[in-house]
Amino acid sequence: MRLATYGIRFDLVNSLLKSCFYESCQLSSWARDLRYKCVGLLTSASKSSLDFLLPPRCLICSAATDRGGAYCPNCWKDLPLIERPFCEQLGIPFVHHMGAGALSPKAISDPPLFARSRSATLFSGSARECVHKLKYGRRRELAKPMAEMMVRAGKDILQERSIIIPVPLHWTRLVERRFNQAADLANEIAAYTGYPIEISGLQRTRRTQNQVGLTGKERAKNVRGAFRVKAASAPVISSQRVLLVDDVFTTGSTVRTCVRALLSAGASSVDVLTFSMADTTANQTNLP
Repeated sequence: MRLATYGIRFDLVNSLLKSCFYESCQLSSWARDLRYKCVGLLTSASKSSLDFLLPPRCLICSAATDRGGAYCPNCWKDLPLIERPFCEQLGIPFVHHMGAGALSPKAISDPPLFARSRSATLFSGSARECVHKLKYGRRRELAKPMAEMMVRAGKDILQERSIIIPVPLHWTRLVERRFNQAADLANEIAAYTGYPIEISGLQRTRRTQNQVGLTGKERAKNVRGAFRVKAASAPVISSQRVLLVDDVFTTGSTVRTCVRALLSAGASSVDVLTFSMADTTANQTNLP
């Protein structure tokens, strides 16, 4: 693509991009939004020109990378990926191999309502940065690479067709935040798998207190009865497998309430897929 064709002076474009995007890793929200709008427009025209004008940067720290939508080596090494061996039901990683189909003490002592849960990472390091940047920094472009990791982590529970449903926000919080990070992840997973998605299949019936900082018991009380299946979605999920999607699995209180609502509405089974899993054995008042 010849810049002259569009009447663009390269020196001015280069100066603008540098001042807007690369002088600081802490990009303002308007500059970041503009950058990714430009990326979308230029990608359709010319990938080589896109890389020339907007050199690819790490999704987390903005260091230079070989390709767009990727992590730099340092941030990738800081991603605490969950690999086997882990609890067959809860996906909690084991230190040692416990044999095929092994269950964790938690799964045995307090069996969950869902069939299986999988998470791509532990909630620490670069994974924590990804969650915070998506959820609070409005870095919605992170949803796609995060969903890619979730699909890999959940390949065993994704072998059979499921209806994908995200954990919902209350409508007032959705207005404030302008998007639901779980819905963004669910949309990307649906695009990868080709499975149907009921984006509003679940509804939050009341605005609950922010879960951050609450103990496990406080979380359970906070979300009790806070979800229901949308009337129009009930026939769709009846007798069907459901995949419930969220960004972080913490104590399981939110997931448990959602799963109970889905099963009550007739879902045959529910699996859970999240990007991160929090260490609930740590300080109970410092949970995400």
